[in-house]
Amino acid sequence: MRAQAHVPLSAIGLIVGAALCFTVLDATVKALADRYPIPLLVWARYTVQLLVIFVWLLPKMGVGLFRTPRLPMQLARGALLPFSSLCFFSALKYLPLAEATAINYGTPILAIVFLGERLTRPRLALVLAGIAGMFLIVRPGSVVFQGAAFWAIGSAIFYGTFQILTRILAGEDSRVLLLYPALVGTAMLTALLPFLGIGYAMPLRDAAFIAVAGMLGTFGHFLFILAFQRAPASALSPYTYVQLVFAIIIGWVIFGTFPDAWTIAGMIVIGGSGLLITLHERRRAKGVEEPPAID
Repeated sequence: MRAQAHVPLSAIGLIVGAALCFTVLDATVKALADRYPIPLLVWARYTVQLLVIFVWLLPKMGVGLFRTPRLPMQLARGALLPFSSLCFFSALKYLPLAEATAINYGTPILAIVFLGERLTRPRLALVLAGIAGMFLIVRPGSVVFQGAAFWAIGSAIFYGTFQILTRILAGEDSRVLLLYPALVGTAMLTALLPFLGIGYAMPLRDAAFIAVAGMLGTFGHFLFILAFQRAPASALSPYTYVQLVFAIIIGWVIFGTFPDAWTIAGMIVIGGSGLLITLHERRRAKGVEEPPAID
């Protein structure tokens, strides 16, 4: 169908804008992570999003904003994204921006594994290629070969599971799907705040940066929603990999770190396998006959 083949430039622009927002958010968190507890930064990210959602949607939707026929699954999905953020922000504290972002882009590969779908030869080859790309980045002798890399891998696992539940809940209102991660994340992290030992005055500049980080995350999610209203997710997924480019550039300009040749190769392998998985799943969704599963 021709409408599906065409991806509007506005949708691509929105996806690229969202990727830029998330990269600047990550860079802001990395700059603040040495001075403040990671849970505080995650709390700010989701609390700001929740406040914006309330101001924007609550007057229009009222209690309908909270209405869902599958509340337990919404709450479980809502908890996964803050856990993913806790892991990823912890990784950012110790790892270069580009490398942490690249490891996190193993999410589509991990999602294929955990979806429990038939493991055909193309899927197996692409999953193994993505894992090989991770090993190129997290290898002995590299700056990423440390315990912090497991935080990035943990973030990818949480986010992959989040994507699976998002697929299951795809028929529900996107505004409700946007609410619950912010609601659950705010509740979870607010409960932790008394134990973080924050008993000192925060400079106004840092408070502004933390607020901006929360706004960037919120705005990035809004751009994603607007993009998916204009084009199918399968058509837009390849454009999300521009975040790897943004991470390399911003990491180089702000933090003075540039990936070495092996890491660049790993990024290319991860990005390439992720793109091919997207294309493979798109062909499958259009009814192209799959090859036999591997016994």
